[in-house]
Amino acid sequence: MCLKIMDDRNTKGGMGSETNPLKFMDQDYNFLQDYCLKTRQRFVDEFFPPDPRSIGEGLLEPEVMARVEWIRPSKLYPDKAEFVVDTVSRFDYAQGNIGNCWFLASVGALTFQDKLLQKVVPDGQSFSHNYTGLFHFRFWRFGKWYDVVIDDKLPTIDNQLIFVRSKTYNEFWPALLEKAYAKVCGSYADMHSGCVSEALMDFTGGVHMHYELKTPPTDLWEIMYRAFQ
Repeated sequence: MCLKIMDDRNTKGGMGSETNPLKFMDQDYNFLQDYCLKTRQRFVDEFFPPDPRSIGEGLLEPEVMARVEWIRPSKLYPDKAEFVVDTVSRFDYAQGNIGNCWFLASVGALTFQDKLLQKVVPDGQSFSHNYTGLFHFRFWRFGKWYDVVIDDKLPTIDNQLIFVRSKTYNEFWPALLEKAYAKVCGSYADMHSGCVSEALMDFTGGVHMHYELKTPPTDLWEIMYRAFQ
């Protein structure tokens, strides 16, 4: 058995902090949102395009990949698509055709902490008010917080999502969060295996510490207590 502790050591205020994140791939959410509203167009992400490159190699068989169609939730369920239905919960979603249970377990833990959840999933996103097909999420990477933008084109087969899907048919925050994390990783295929602690670090900015409970340090209880505080 082992014990994992996340030790929060974020820097407040400066560039790359949780309140002032850096722009991932230099994409500015506010600028892109304003541009799409003014030009009355839907955002398409050139850095994580809706094509096989974003899914990655080896995840889907060629004949399956050929059937993939990238569709916006607003097209799948016109006038019914919702970012969040009622509240965010660990019971909202089910795993799709990718081995990323480690990521989804971390998302489940995140739903218990509203303050942390709001860092990762900014408020005010919807498919109705000022909808442009543009969404954004925030992750901690190598000492800095980054704001990651995506378009909402999701990979489907026969109008069904092929990766994570919500148990409520018209709710899409889990699929969009997964897509943003896939963009940070490089592709959906790059999420095919991992550790819970890896995703928790990206969600919290906490430093990961590992202790074997068979040979614990003598002050283990004090370490746990300080981390809890």
